[in-house]
Amino acid sequence: MSERYETLAARIYERFGEQMRQVPSNCGELTYELDKDDLVSIATALRNEADFGFEMLMDVCGVDYLNYGSDEWTTNEATDSGFSRGVEREPVILDEADEFDAKRFAVVYHLLSLQHNFRLRLRVFTGTDNPPIVHSVVDIWNGANWFEREVFDLYGILFEGHPDLRRILTDYGFIGHPFRKDFPLVGNVEVSYDADEGRVVYKPVSIEQRTLVPRVIRDDNRYEADLKDANDG
Repeated sequence: MSERYETLAARIYERFGEQMRQVPSNCGELTYELDKDDLVSIATALRNEADFGFEMLMDVCGVDYLNYGSDEWTTNEATDSGFSRGVEREPVILDEADEFDAKRFAVVYHLLSLQHNFRLRLRVFTGTDNPPIVHSVVDIWNGANWFEREVFDLYGILFEGHPDLRRILTDYGFIGHPFRKDFPLVGNVEVSYDADEGRVVYKPVSIEQRTLVPRVIRDDNRYEADLKDANDG
């Protein structure tokens, strides 16, 4: 880590103490984990206080840590277990669990200080609540509006206080949240346009078996039928 970022880390520790817990990094970046109840106060301080000045929110990302650290793929040869498991599982309409693992879902915030040329990453776990929920930071960084809608759409994480929390990438009638690790790879429904009804309709998923081995088609005069027959004759 550079001397500049070591100085920033010291300022953060002096100001916030154990409220911001530094996450080890192999690439010299600063990442901190904090409780979701402290998110708004810490984010406000990081934006407003002169020692930090993180006036820009670059991105907000969702993360699903379901089965994190377990290896389902073989490393030396191919396996069909991963794809088959995703396709053959029963469709997931809604996760009916009473609660989640406390560190299954996280929201990650990427901050930029233009005045100090610093970058900072914050990570907040949603806890055991179902549905997962954290407080919106739209009132702190207005640019979080669409970012939080994207996280809600793809991961089903709710943002308390968001002014217009609705889907932004998938269709309004889409079922489930496609970036969750337990979402079936084939989805829950198929969407198509019905010319007879004059509207988009939803149907059960149908999977057609297909060969995944690519065919090699050669466009070469050695394979021209006339030339081949002439050589043979």
